[in-house]
Amino acid sequence: MRTAYSVETVRAAERALMARSPEGALMQRAAAGLAAACADLLGRVYGSRVVLLVGSGDNGGDALYAGARLARRGAGVTAVLLTPGRAHGGGLAALRRAGGTVTAADSAASSDELILRADLVVDGIVGIGGKGGLRPDAERLAGVVARSRAAVVAVDLPSGVDADTGEVRGAALRADLTVTFGAYKPGLLVDPAREYAGVVRLVGIGLEPPPTDAVLEALQHADVARLLPLPTGESDKYRRGVVGIAAGSARYPGAAVLAVSGALRGGAGAVRYVGPAGDAVIARFPETLVSDAGPAKAGRVQAWVVGPGAGDDAAAVAEVLEADVPVLLDADGLRLADRDAVRRRTAPTLMTPHAGEAAALLGVRREEVEAARLAAARELAAVYRATVLLKGSTTLVADFAGGPVRVNATGTPWLATAGSGDVLSGLAGSLLASGLRAADAGSVAAYLHGLAGRFAADGAPTGAHDVASHIPEAWRDVRG
Repeated sequence: MRTAYSVETVRAAERALMARSPEGALMQRAAAGLAAACADLLGRVYGSRVVLLVGSGDNGGDALYAGARLARRGAGVTAVLLTPGRAHGGGLAALRRAGGTVTAADSAASSDELILRADLVVDGIVGIGGKGGLRPDAERLAGVVARSRAAVVAVDLPSGVDADTGEVRGAALRADLTVTFGAYKPGLLVDPAREYAGVVRLVGIGLEPPPTDAVLEALQHADVARLLPLPTGESDKYRRGVVGIAAGSARYPGAAVLAVSGALRGGAGAVRYVGPAGDAVIARFPETLVSDAGPAKAGRVQAWVVGPGAGDDAAAVAEVLEADVPVLLDADGLRLADRDAVRRRTAPTLMTPHAGEAAALLGVRREEVEAARLAAARELAAVYRATVLLKGSTTLVADFAGGPVRVNATGTPWLATAGSGDVLSGLAGSLLASGLRAADAGSVAAYLHGLAGRFAADGAPTGAHDVASHIPEAWRDVRG
């Protein structure tokens, strides 16, 4: 499992490590890892042209020491100093001894030409403590970098993004590769900042932040495999769990079909469908148990999914919320659910909004949610006393009880297609019925759904029904 830590926690771990290490040892470890990553990206170091963008912090020192290592291997290395009087002295001396050169950022013509001719630019402008976007001189350089053909490596974090939140409040520098030290930072895993980070490479420098202090975590294959519900020799369809689906309408029968398609592939032993789209569901999935008597009379279930394509059927949503089993609220169900009814539930509630739905529930603009996804997920979970799966470019799962927020590491932009969320809801609901807690059901479903989307698309457009059909392949891939 990948875990990410706040700047405060990372700083504390660094102080503890420095207290028992020789002076400068951490910076040298970081510089060695950074130089190795740069060399890998360049392929051929000798004769390459490398520009270091150097600020006044320690990551500027990391860049300078890494540049010295590249210079000793035959690269032509120039450091562009944004604050010449405050650059790291030891790093500057090391670079000069290795044959590197130094210029000031305020020499615009010179620094611009260097960047435009470079093979590699190393972003050591601002470290993990930076807030609020780039200052004007750095913003100008970022614009030049964007026009260049150089590969860009960020030191610890792309300059201009917020390490703790993943927010980008102004101009920021986009990297092809970010080399981060000791521990992941939340901003490297959460959009919009994640898009600025490119590929993220973690370099160990001996940090040992307490696992209990993690603020973000990303499941990997092994984590998901441990959570997947598997039948035993004593299992039957009822012991494996029964999920109820209250979805669809005369106008949107396809939402019911797609939710059921996800539920049938999520590990539960049976799926009960309640709603006006029963004929469409049975025609596609004859194994479904269909009822038109309403959720309360549908028969025993271990979890409910309510809302996809439900239109204005507020009565069904209210009825499901009264059930003493886990409930997943999606789509129209989010809009129709009474907030107080959700808050007073004693059984778990999993809400699965996209950014627009989350914005409506919070009374803010969609752009505000997209700009601060981590804060929005946490706030929505607290307001509704629920577990929230915030869908999007990086899907987040936040629980009102606290603990690390889960971020999904799988997916593809091709999943932005009609009905994809209905499949996810059915899949997550099935995992709830099989006994997973809400946060696990949501994060495992997002992981499998993302993998299935990759397999279904394979680099080309795909539809929601194709995503559902590839869930078994994703399941086998995780287990294998």
